[in-house]
Amino acid sequence: MRHFGHIAPEERQRLFHREPNVFTADSPSRVLATALGATLYSPATRPRLADDILKQAASGVVSMVLCLEDSIDDSEVAGAEENLVRQLTDLAGRKDAGEPPLLFVRVRFPEQIGDLVQRLGPAVRLLSGFVMPKFTEERGTPFLEALASAEAASRRRLFAMPVLESPELLYRESRVDTLEGISRAVDKYRDRVLALRLGVTDFCSSYALRRAPDMTAYDVQVVASVIADVVNMLGRADGTGFTVTGPVWEYFRVQERMFKPQLRRSPFLEGQAEELREALIEHAMDGLLREIALDQANGLMGKTCIHPSHVLPVHALSVVSHEEFSDAQDILRPERGGGGVLRSAYTNKMNEVKPHRAWAERTLLRAEVFGVANEDIGFVELLTAGLPA
Repeated sequence: MRHFGHIAPEERQRLFHREPNVFTADSPSRVLATALGATLYSPATRPRLADDILKQAASGVVSMVLCLEDSIDDSEVAGAEENLVRQLTDLAGRKDAGEPPLLFVRVRFPEQIGDLVQRLGPAVRLLSGFVMPKFTEERGTPFLEALASAEAASRRRLFAMPVLESPELLYRESRVDTLEGISRAVDKYRDRVLALRLGVTDFCSSYALRRAPDMTAYDVQVVASVIADVVNMLGRADGTGFTVTGPVWEYFRVQERMFKPQLRRSPFLEGQAEELREALIEHAMDGLLREIALDQANGLMGKTCIHPSHVLPVHALSVVSHEEFSDAQDILRPERGGGGVLRSAYTNKMNEVKPHRAWAERTLLRAEVFGVANEDIGFVELLTAGLPA
C-alpha cells in the first residue's frame, strides 16, 4: 500500500519532494497508526462487499472498517456476519485482489471476535483487527481479552481500535474516572492498541445535538471539551499516549447554508481550480476541510469517514508541506541535541529545538507515509491530482 499510489508515477513525481513510502499490513504499529488516514466505514451487509473493498483500494483508500454495529439494524447482525465471512473468504481466494486496504471489523460483543476469526479460517490473514464500540474499562477489557485469545488461536497479529463514545466519558462528573479507567485498560494491551477513535455522533446524541454542515465538532463546546480531555490524558507525546483519530463528518451535499463558505478563493485561483472550490462548497467539503485542519491543530491524526468523497481531502491535508519538512529536519539535526533557537529556513518563524522536538518527530513520521509536497505544491494541487479522471 502507498498513499496516493492510485496516481500515476510521473504525477507523483511532480507533486512530491519525497513520495509516500510503501507499507504493508505487517509494518510496525507506529507506521500503521499514522498511515490509517481516512478510515472508510462500510456496513458489513453490502452484497458486493469484496468488490467494494477492491474498488476503494484502487481509489486511494488504505483503511476500512466493516461494520456490524450501529450502521446495521439489530435484526441484520446474523446475516451481516455470514456475509462478512463469505465476502472475505471470496476476497482471500481472488488472484486479482492485490493488496487490500487495512481491514478492521467493528463488532458489537466480545464473543464475536473469536467466533469470526474461527469462521474466517485462512481468510483471517486479510484482517488487521477489530473496532471496539462504547469503550470503557469495564466494557472494553473483555473485548481486549477476546482479541488476545483470537490472536493466539489464529497466530495472526490483530490490533484493537477502541471507540471512545460512552456517556460516562461525556459527562463531566464521571469523565476523569472514565478516562483513567480507559487508560489502565489500553495500557495493559499497549502493543495491540493501534489507535483510539472518537465517537462524536454518540456524544452529540446524549444532548440531542447534531452539528450543522457549516459547523465543526469544535464549535459544539460540550464535544470540544471531551476531545480536549481525551487528547490531554490519552494523546500525550511523552511515550504514554496513543494515536487519537478525528471524528466522523456526516455530510455529503448541502442544499442551503446559513454562513459564508469557509474556503478562501486565492489558493484555488492560483491553482486554476475555481470549479473545484465550488464543488467542495456545494458538497459541504469546506466544513470538512476546516474540521480536518482543527483535528490536526488539536493533536488528532486521521479521520473516520462514511463517504468515499471524504477520503481525498483527509489525505491531501495530511501531506507534509515542504516548509514543515524543512523545519522538522532543522530541529532534529544531531548537532542541535543540546537545544537552542534558530530561524527557520523559510525565515518566517522561530524554531525552538527542545519544545518543538516532539512535533518534529511526529511530522517526519507523517512524512514517511503521506510524503512531502514539493515547494510549490499546496493542498489544492493534491486534491485536484487525486480526483478521478
